[in-house]
Amino acid sequence: MTTFIVMASFSPETDLPQMRAVIAEEVAQVQALRSEGRLGAVHVSGGKGRVFIEVLADDEEEAKATVETLPMAKWWEIEVFPTQDSPKGSGQRTQLPAAGWRPFRPPR
Repeated sequence: MTTFIVMASFSPETDLPQMRAVIAEEVAQVQALRSEGRLGAVHVSGGKGRVFIEVLADDEEEAKATVETLPMAKWWEIEVFPTQDSPKGSGQRTQLPAAGWRPFRPPR
C-alpha cells in the first residue's frame, strides 16, 4: 500500500444546505474507511474550500475511488498526490525533524 494525499476542492456550485445535510453520513463513512485501514487524517480548510485527505491505496485510481465513496465527494474536484517513502526505503513516511527545526530560507 502507498500513502496518497488527496486534495479536494469544493465546486463553486456547492449547495451549502445540501452539504450540511450529509455531514453525519460523511463522518460515518470516514470512520468506516478508517476502520478498514483505507483512510488516515482528514483536514478541512473551510476558508479556502479545500479538504486534504490521507488515503492508503495500491494506486492513484484506487485512492480516488476511495475518496469518491464519501458523500461530499459529489461537490469536489479531486487531485491525488502520491507520497514518497523515506530515503532509507523503510516504508515509513518521511517526517520532519523534531521541535527546533526551521525551514531553509535563502538570504535576500
